[in-house]
Amino acid sequence: MEKKSIEKLLEKGYDFDIEIAFRKAWEMFSQNAINSVAYSLLILSVQLLVATYVPELTLVYSIFLFPALVGGFFLVANKISQGEGVVYPDFFQGFQYYITLVLINLVGQVLVALGIMVLIIPGMYLLVGYMFSFLIAIFAGTDFWQSLELSRKLIHKRWWKFFILFLVLLVLNVVAALPALLGLLVSLPLSMYVIYNVFEMVTENVYDSEE
Repeated sequence: MEKKSIEKLLEKGYDFDIEIAFRKAWEMFSQNAINSVAYSLLILSVQLLVATYVPELTLVYSIFLFPALVGGFFLVANKISQGEGVVYPDFFQGFQYYITLVLINLVGQVLVALGIMVLIIPGMYLLVGYMFSFLIAIFAGTDFWQSLELSRKLIHKRWWKFFILFLVLLVLNVVAALPALLGLLVSLPLSMYVIYNVFEMVTENVYDSEE
């Protein structure tokens, strides 16, 4: 995928189906359930250990480690989508994009926080608008600022639909966290696979329009 492909979508528009995205995400999870759960367990365990024993480093973890870990889900989803086999170490490939993902996360969080402090609504707009920023950085090779801006502009086209998707994923993970956080072992990877599949559906519109 190239930056110009995303820019074409800004001109042509697109649509996506949330139900289909969930169905495909569940298929992805089912194909790699053990690896997905094991990786989620690692992420949640590290986060819990940091929050319990060195809470002052929780923010450091969320900024400097979590982004690359999340990126691993998207790379694995892409391999599954391409019909390639997945092994557990594939989840750690997000560290290949470490600097860019950390900058996206750091700058994005600052802008969202500022937006919330100002009027709340601008912060919510950006929180939803940056949903594709990691994916664009990984698969389009853009820098952190281009990734943030392309994501915001792309999602702006269908912002309310993405807001509904955001709320659905939020409720899913909140409910999943109730039984001692165990449900998150499934809901976390499932959510990442849903976002990937929506991204794939959206970007496929570029190639469909070129045929």
